[in-house]
Amino acid sequence: MEHGTLTDHSSATFSLTEEDHTLANAVRFTLNQDPRVTFCGYSIPHPSDARVNIRVQTTGDPAREVLKDACQDLMLMCRHVSSTFDKAVDEFKITNPVKEMNIDSNK
Repeated sequence: MEHGTLTDHSSATFSLTEEDHTLANAVRFTLNQDPRVTFCGYSIPHPSDARVNIRVQTTGDPAREVLKDACQDLMLMCRHVSSTFDKAVDEFKITNPVKEMNIDSNK
């Protein structure tokens, strides 16, 4: 849900339900990398409420578009990390094959 004014689209607060610090901090980090962002931050209204509020203020671009771009950038970063991890696991399995285990209770 977006909270903002009808006249100034360069700043808004977005409420994300069923989310916590994990996503909010990653989105905040990604937003801070964007030169169009003048301020971004997040808050969690109450610990028992699974909701985060992300505040975005820009240099003039619509805050909604800047947040959308940041989420797309974050998805690309996650795909890259996942791909890199999968490749490293595959390489490890090739260079370190599983050895046969000798399980003998008499020794």
